[in-house]
Amino acid sequence: MTKVYNIGVEATLEVIGGKWKTVILCHLREGKKRTGELRRLIPNITQKMLTQQLRELEDSGVIIRKVYEQIPPKVEYYLSDYGHSLSLILNQLCLWGEKHVDKMLIKNEDVILLKRDGEALEEQVACEK
Repeated sequence: MTKVYNIGVEATLEVIGGKWKTVILCHLREGKKRTGELRRLIPNITQKMLTQQLRELEDSGVIIRKVYEQIPPKVEYYLSDYGHSLSLILNQLCLWGEKHVDKMLIKNEDVILLKRDGEALEEQVACEK
């Protein structure tokens, strides 16, 4: 069956769209991660959803799943070369989100940003209403 996209962003969103895929990809930009590490980094995702999203990203060729033949089994995920080609897009999404949080803080909205792109914040940035 032929897929038809009206504009290119539709094809992009088919691969990285949704609530969790970009979050997973941003964490994998920092290096290889095991499933448990991703669960700790993304506490609100269920195991079922994480597994589903990882499979979809792997099927798209954006990430690689490496299984180590050992007991207990060890599985790592990392960005493929094709996945690294998304780095500019992911960086821009992170920067835009950080600016949006700053805008929310200026409006005295109650918001916390625990991590800026590439660095953990020593203090949580928050505003009280």
